[in-house]
Amino acid sequence: MSKAREDWMRRAIKLAVENVRLGKGGPFGALVVKDGELVATGVNSVTVANDPTAHAEVMAIRNACRELATFQLTGCELYTSCEPCPMCLGAIYWARPERFYFACNREDARECGFDDALIYEELGRLPGERAIQGRLLLREDGLAAFEEWRRTAAKIPY
Repeated sequence: MSKAREDWMRRAIKLAVENVRLGKGGPFGALVVKDGELVATGVNSVTVANDPTAHAEVMAIRNACRELATFQLTGCELYTSCEPCPMCLGAIYWARPERFYFACNREDARECGFDDALIYEELGRLPGERAIQGRLLLREDGLAAFEEWRRTAAKIPY
């Protein structure tokens, strides 16, 4: 691993440590780098923002996209203090950075009380078989939005 990548990871870890010390949220920090330059950072602020989606990776992605004025992080790398949860992993895939690096793994997070094993298990189940059940409702009506998307010439695929 290159020294530069290790330095970026150390910064992500420092963000996580400072976030806890300052009482601003959970022990997670992330940053986005492009062409060797810091684009944006993010820390976990779930409890202070009363936002269950305010994970460090999601916040770093949001901030980087805003900074770069784009919805995809082409050519970027993401550094995060811990292996991304399923939600953050989904956000990473939607943002499409070149790659991501993480310091701790999901077992380390579980041992500290952050266990996302249930979510990983639930993803393999049908919606009606999950702990929080999902039910199909008004599918025919809902297809109108997809039909509109297909017809519009102004769409930006993503």
